[in-house]
Amino acid sequence: MVPQRPRALGRAPGWVEMVALAAAGALQTLAFIYTAHWWLPLLTTALLVWRLNGATPGRGALLAWVYGTAWLAAGTWWLFISLHRYGGLPAGMAVVAVAALAAALSLYLALAGGLYARWRRGVVWHDAPLFAALWLLAEGARQVIFTGFPWVASGYSQVDAPLAVWAPFVGVMGMGALLALLAAVLGNLGQLRPGRRWVASACVSTALGVPALLGAPDFTRPAGEISVALIQTRVQQDEKFKPERLPETLSWLAGTLLQAEADLVVTPETAVPLLPEQLAQFAPGYWDALVTHFTAPGRAALVGIPLGDFDVGFTNSVVGLAAPPATPAGASGVASDAAPDAAPYRYDKLHLVPFGEFVPPGFRWFTRMMNIPLGDFARGVPNPPSFAVQDQRVGPNICYEDLFGEELAARFIAPAQAPTLLANVSNIAWFGDSIAIPQHLQISRLRTLELQRPMVRATNTGPTAIIDHRGVVTAALPGTVRGVLQGRVGGRDGITPYAAWAARWGHAPLWLGAVAVLAGLAVRRRSVDRRSVDTRSIDNSADGGIDRRAAP
Repeated sequence: MVPQRPRALGRAPGWVEMVALAAAGALQTLAFIYTAHWWLPLLTTALLVWRLNGATPGRGALLAWVYGTAWLAAGTWWLFISLHRYGGLPAGMAVVAVAALAAALSLYLALAGGLYARWRRGVVWHDAPLFAALWLLAEGARQVIFTGFPWVASGYSQVDAPLAVWAPFVGVMGMGALLALLAAVLGNLGQLRPGRRWVASACVSTALGVPALLGAPDFTRPAGEISVALIQTRVQQDEKFKPERLPETLSWLAGTLLQAEADLVVTPETAVPLLPEQLAQFAPGYWDALVTHFTAPGRAALVGIPLGDFDVGFTNSVVGLAAPPATPAGASGVASDAAPDAAPYRYDKLHLVPFGEFVPPGFRWFTRMMNIPLGDFARGVPNPPSFAVQDQRVGPNICYEDLFGEELAARFIAPAQAPTLLANVSNIAWFGDSIAIPQHLQISRLRTLELQRPMVRATNTGPTAIIDHRGVVTAALPGTVRGVLQGRVGGRDGITPYAAWAARWGHAPLWLGAVAVLAGLAVRRRSVDRRSVDTRSIDNSADGGIDRRAAP
């Protein structure tokens, strides 16, 4: 029997309930910036579950949609900066665009909330897995549909939390489902008798405490070490393409690259902001000097630069420069006068940003309203080879590609050729000095936990950092400076359970697991309902027999 819907926050009217849920959704943004607040999403999601209990399906969908819209709007408001300040979109339209995106992406959570309100039974051991499965599918839809936008997925709030132990097993999506499961238990405590509430609370405490004490096992092992120099250019987005600023930017970058003393030097995304033919005209001999320097033995560099032309299309790329012995099998050699396209190693970004790097069908009118250079790139190839540096295999990824753990995991399909360390090159100056910067660092840290691989980050506006295979930032530059971060990074061999299954099937096992939970609960509901009907039939028959015997 479904319990009656609880009163909205005591005697408060419905709009107060909506405001409270919106505030809760927005408040959890703190956990994606300051990792010590990891408990906030647990409590705010529990509040959502509590308000869904007893709600009609329609109201449940509305409550979840309000919560999700506030969550995403607060977590990604910095898109306004790229759209308005740097893209030139009128402020009002930029606000509407950010709000519309948050509202649209929250429709998945709204559907989950409506289904939960419809299918819940008022029994915590049924309702908690039901909510977790629906939550997982809602977050999965946000990760996959229309190329996906999983920024501020709930698991990213848990990078320094007890649930981080589960990262090498189930990844960030699985961590989000576990968070939702525990939150649903807390949100349903009111259904239990006082004695059982203590049992449920103890279960939640144990689920959080024991993994935190034990820690995650090491599935990988040390595999050598190299020195790195990570360049942070600190170029504001509105100055990046100005002709009067380019000479100084390119001069500083070249000087820093040539003077860096490290086995591997890494620049940010599009640190060289010109196409090859433009660079040859603007700064003759520039690329030749870099190729000559880094094709000497013992030197290597990853340089962010756009490649291509109007005929073949453009790519957001990283060029690897190294001595011929480091060239991957099948790649061509490099002469001192080689252009970037003839470099020994090239990585092209695969997962592009909608509107920033490609135009979704039907939205050309929207991008024409903005001023975003090189806004329509071609995609790279899946599962690209690594860049060889001494005994290390470096796996580059560009900007927000590191949001998609299953795509990085695809590089582990053959463990012997898998990256021993990861290198993220980013330029999120598009978002100013906003909360997007610490959020992106947490995303990178989560990837190192999933794959147990260190990651180096060379960024334009920070934080340029070295992260070990346990997700610990061992060195970093503040985003306010232009400079070079130097350090040593130890590569890792071996493979985590998450990398093993995600390399083959992506996140499909998680989605299928959630569907299996829903199917199992549905079968259980039907079985219980059938037994209830049978019991009532027997009782009615027995009562009827007594009545008939008592009749005159």
